[in-house]
Amino acid sequence: MIRLVVIALVVVVAWILLVKLIKELKSANVDWTGVTTIIGFIALAFWLRHITGMG
Repeated sequence: MIRLVVIALVVVVAWILLVKLIKELKSANVDWTGVTTIIGFIALAFWLRHITGMG
């Protein structure tokens, strides 16, 4: 039962932090082209590691 309470608290805190982060990102002037490029390179690196087994 105590695990259920702890998990519920963690979920609530994560939800609150996610909502705050989304509000900050909506109000901020972010270069989304650069952000998506960085995310794309990271995804490509993980995919290539998965395919080749190197790195």
